[in-house]
Amino acid sequence: MWTNLQQVNVQLHISCSKCVILESYTTLLPCLRQCFNFDTKKYKIIEGSKEAQFGYTVQQHEAGGQKWLLVGAPFETSGQHQTGDIYKCPMDTSPNTNCTRLNLGKVSLNNVSERKDKMRLGMTLTSNPKDNSFVTCGPLWSYECGSSYYSTGICSRVNESFKFSKTISPAFQRCETYMDIMIVLDGSNSIYPWYEVQDFLINILQKFYIGPGQIQVGVVQYGSRVVHEFTLNDFRSVEEVVEAAKTIDQRGGEETRTALGINVARTEGFKRGGRKGAKKVMLVITDGESHDSPDLQKAMEDTEADNITMYAIAVLGYYNRRGINPEAFLKEIKYIASDPDDKHFFNVTDESALKDIVDALGERIFSLEGVNPNGTGFGLQMSQAGFSSHIVEDGILVGAVGAYDWNGAVLKETRHGKVVPPKSSYLEEFPEELKNHGAYLGYTVNSVVSAKGRQLYVAGAPRFNHTGKVIIFTLRNNGNLTILHSLKGQQIGSYYGSELAPLDIDGDGVTDFLLVAAPMFFSKGWERGKVYVYRVTQQNHFLLEGTLEVSDQSQNSRFGGAMAPIPDMNGDSYSEVVVGAPLEDDHQGAIYLFYGQLSGIQHKYRQRIGAAGFSAGLQYFGRSVHGMMDVNEDGLVDLAVGALGAAVLIWSRSVVRIQGKITFEPEKINTFNKDCRRGGKDVTCMSAIVCISLEARTRMQSHGVGVFDERRHPPRASLDDNDRQQQSRNLTLQRGEESCEHVHFYVQETADYGHPIVFVVKVGLQSPDQGPVLDHGWPTTFRTEIPFWNGCEGDDSCVPDLILHSRTDLLDRRQFCRPRERAAWALCHHQGASVGSERVVEASRRRLVVEARLENQGENAYGTTLNISHSHNLLFSSLIVKDHSDIQIECRAEDRERNDRTCNVSSPFMRSLTQVLYLISIVAGSCLVSSSPSEMSPEDNINNIFHPLKYEADLLFTRDSKPPRFEINSDHYRNKPGSSGPMFNLTYHIQNLGFFPVTDLQFAVDVFAVTKSGNHLFQIGNIDTDQVRGSVIIQCYNVALSIYINLLYTVATKYIGNLAPFVKFKTLELVTAASIELSPSSPVFLHEERPTRHIILEMRKEEDYKIPIWIIVGSTLGGLLLLALLILALWKLGFFNRQKQREEEEEQVANGKMPEER
Repeated sequence: MWTNLQQVNVQLHISCSKCVILESYTTLLPCLRQCFNFDTKKYKIIEGSKEAQFGYTVQQHEAGGQKWLLVGAPFETSGQHQTGDIYKCPMDTSPNTNCTRLNLGKVSLNNVSERKDKMRLGMTLTSNPKDNSFVTCGPLWSYECGSSYYSTGICSRVNESFKFSKTISPAFQRCETYMDIMIVLDGSNSIYPWYEVQDFLINILQKFYIGPGQIQVGVVQYGSRVVHEFTLNDFRSVEEVVEAAKTIDQRGGEETRTALGINVARTEGFKRGGRKGAKKVMLVITDGESHDSPDLQKAMEDTEADNITMYAIAVLGYYNRRGINPEAFLKEIKYIASDPDDKHFFNVTDESALKDIVDALGERIFSLEGVNPNGTGFGLQMSQAGFSSHIVEDGILVGAVGAYDWNGAVLKETRHGKVVPPKSSYLEEFPEELKNHGAYLGYTVNSVVSAKGRQLYVAGAPRFNHTGKVIIFTLRNNGNLTILHSLKGQQIGSYYGSELAPLDIDGDGVTDFLLVAAPMFFSKGWERGKVYVYRVTQQNHFLLEGTLEVSDQSQNSRFGGAMAPIPDMNGDSYSEVVVGAPLEDDHQGAIYLFYGQLSGIQHKYRQRIGAAGFSAGLQYFGRSVHGMMDVNEDGLVDLAVGALGAAVLIWSRSVVRIQGKITFEPEKINTFNKDCRRGGKDVTCMSAIVCISLEARTRMQSHGVGVFDERRHPPRASLDDNDRQQQSRNLTLQRGEESCEHVHFYVQETADYGHPIVFVVKVGLQSPDQGPVLDHGWPTTFRTEIPFWNGCEGDDSCVPDLILHSRTDLLDRRQFCRPRERAAWALCHHQGASVGSERVVEASRRRLVVEARLENQGENAYGTTLNISHSHNLLFSSLIVKDHSDIQIECRAEDRERNDRTCNVSSPFMRSLTQVLYLISIVAGSCLVSSSPSEMSPEDNINNIFHPLKYEADLLFTRDSKPPRFEINSDHYRNKPGSSGPMFNLTYHIQNLGFFPVTDLQFAVDVFAVTKSGNHLFQIGNIDTDQVRGSVIIQCYNVALSIYINLLYTVATKYIGNLAPFVKFKTLELVTAASIELSPSSPVFLHEERPTRHIILEMRKEEDYKIPIWIIVGSTLGGLLLLALLILALWKLGFFNRQKQREEEEEQVANGKMPEER
């Protein structure tokens, strides 16, 4: 019983179920991460001799009102012999343990010449809780039989007082030499010399296997009378008998009364020390016809009735020495010998020839020990019965791996005797053609209980056909063995069937599963081992459900080297399984705990316990395992594990289940009714009632920590205790008891009223390394939500009706063309089907404004959000509430896509019958509004704004010419015929001043370089484009201008000088026209339909003749005369006088005088 009350750590959390995690709360709860049933810090190591293999087997046992651990040490010595033995060790929690040796190696069979050395007692160990006895076996126990030693094995049953009570040896058979032999020796006067007869007697006695369980010899000597030289039980060894034979003297006698000698040997000799069941043999040696021949017939009839085998030896020395015909004598001796005569009758020429028949006589008396009569092989003589053992209803089942030429067998010992099935019982599953494989049937034995309550036996043969086999069979006490099913291994050398473990998963007394181990199963380069799990059906069929493996251990494990079902460890009423892996961790070893469940065994182990956790010196930990008793009286089974030279007791830990229930007062958070003040603010106060109950097997304490809204900053709720979000609770809980605590908290003003507050209770052990553990798989977190009251009457949820309207400030084509100055533009001349929906984007526009109106015509809309998306080449600018509404809209960018915005509308809810107008600065896109409750008409929540657009282009189209004019000199071309004129560069400059790219721009240049008469004045030398900055694509004079692109387009021409002498003009103007034009499919339009730019190139021709002098002189004189005539005319007209007269008159008036009349 645990003396200290244990602590349970309970954590209470309140957190938002849909909030962003800004900070994580962590507390040290090791048991929440790793809880197991066996306490690796509370254990007890019982050490023994490694040389004795102490710990090879372990078995929990109760006897005399005390709990013991039986430990097998099969290599323990007894005197000079390595017999093996069993130790009993008290199972308690004290640190020191003194084990007591039971000295079972001294136990012997009566009347057997046994060999105990290396018999390996303690190799198997089975406890019987019904009578508190146990059985241990030494499968290599042998006994002498003739010239051979038979290893039939032996088991010892030990009672509750640890006293030997019975020897179990179902494979033991009486030797073929188990005989009582009476030698009837003729000692009459006719026998000569006597020492020859005495030497024969000594030689034949040395051929006999005299000893317990074998041959006993008695000798009678007759002549006229009969004398007992020694009886059957006088001597127990050959040496003793030979020494006695050396002292036999010839008695003599005038008569040879053979019938009398035979009768005395039959009636007296076989009764003096004769053994029940021993074969009776009588050997008669005589040298002449009997004097009581009339009595001989009656004597022989009596010997035949007593089942005595008669051997007769006729010594013909007397007849040969006297030349007497021995025919009658030989006839009488043959009558004495049993049939057939060739096996039972001998004759020798004289007494000295007796030595020649010693060997032949011995061979005829003794057949070859252990071999079947037909000489085919061994039966049970080398069976090694007790290699495995199992307690059954009416006795004990033992495996005999060496029986029937090492194919093996299963034997049973009952109160009524031993049960030995014949070899033919196994032939169906172990055919004769595989007899030399050595199947080792009986390597392990066990039993299952069928759905009808019938006990079926199970035995493994791990070497059958090299892959292994398991048979399920019945065995009647008359020896009738019937094989019902067989299971076969999958891999050569895996030793499938070397360990068996039936499992009653639900404790109803019926076997639900059978576990079959293949500890040498080879996988991924390692001898890892595997355990096969078979379901036992109601029809007694065995169906493979799966396997148990330890795949994460890349090493030789021998997983499945030992297996033991144990009772329920975690309180779910299902049994568990412990599997040993003694070679793991470089032969240190480990064990694995697997939980049972309704559907079977969980394939993932629940706990691994390695030897290194107990002691660095442990080896082969897990070679044996057993767990059926509660050592420390905590209501749970504790485990015993065997290792090399040690046994380890591991205490189990109580498993607890903590139930949590949370209720609130009131049931909902009413933020409209703030009934208390905290921190100078009106808040809503509430209480949480946390009830904790415990399902456990031991009394313990609990400890709790409460945390409110630990992941939200700032939190929506706080405890009344100093405004914290966590607090502690200490609880003392007993099984079935419920403890309730009131936790007072308040809800602060928050923007999130739509999502409930989540109250989380986490439970854990305050001392997870000691005492009980939380049940693995049982929930340790309890979540309860407390919703906000939504302000809607009659329903748990509000039903809003959101309606969204929106429009843009873009002009359609009619609006755009309405001003008079735009009426003549090309766009305004064309009308199409899309004129009504089409919108025009002016060249100076950089943004558009979406005007929207959102209204709620239903109940309160909680968690209303406005989702705005626009094209990828635009950026969201702003959202401004237009009217003086108290509704606020806050937008944030989504990280997933930069062209999305999510806006919270009047968080936490938009009241009923309200609306808001807002402006969105953006170009084009769609708007979506939603709220958390169900919508009355969600179809009007979406406004998709879609318009075909026409973009106004803002292009600057200019031109230039270098040189602008040219003068033709005829002498230059006359003196240099074939030379060309200067290079003319005609440059056109196209610049995009707008904010939108211009595509499909067509550029055309017309150069008029041919006269009317077809003469070519110019030839085009080169055409170049000069990209100032940005990007441009030119194909066949089609130009695509990105925004802010300047393009220089230069046409280089040459004047053809050979035409100069023939040109009849003085001045010539050449006009070059360049135009740009947009494709009709382009979304961009120009103000003019086809803007054109002209370059005028002026050409002058220099005269090639001189003006005469007379013309120059005449022209000069004529000009002078014309000038004189002009002056005279002006004078006559008073042109030179009027101005002076007017000035004189004005002067007179100014002096006060009247002007004179003329």
